Order: sequence, then C-alpha cells, then structure tokens
Amino acid sequence: MEPAQIDCAVSCVNGCVLGDQCPNLEYKEQASKFVQETSLDDMIAIAEEAIRKKAMQTPQWVFPEDGIAPDEL
Repeated sequence: MEPAQIDCAVSCVNGCVLGDQCPNLEYKEQASKFVQETSLDDMIAIAEEAIRKKAMQTPQWVFPEDGIAPDEL
C-alpha cells in the first residue's frame, strides 16, 4: 500500500498498517516518548487544564451563509 493512499484515521485504528513506510513515524516516537516520560498525574493535569481553557472560551456561533429559513426552525 502506498502511504498517500491511506487514511490513517480509518485504516490504522487498530495499529499502523504501513509499518516502516508510515509517514507519521516521527509522531509515533514523540507520543511513545511522552507516555514513557510523563506520569499519569501529569497527563490528567494537562487534560484538566485543556478542559478548563475550552470551558472558559466564549461560544463560537456558526451561521449558514444563506441564513435559516423560517420553515427550518
């Protein structure tokens, strides 16, 4: 299989299907290093901080370009 033809988010759910040809090996190594060097408590603190930041953001409203038709309400 060619790396350009693979959608990793779909094909590699249960593990990388490309092996050594994977274009994302660099990220795999970074993730492995992070997991090995970071305690679970630190990971939880990172996640809690991310959730807190997300909760503090103002809502972003997205409106369709054509507006909303009255019969769609």
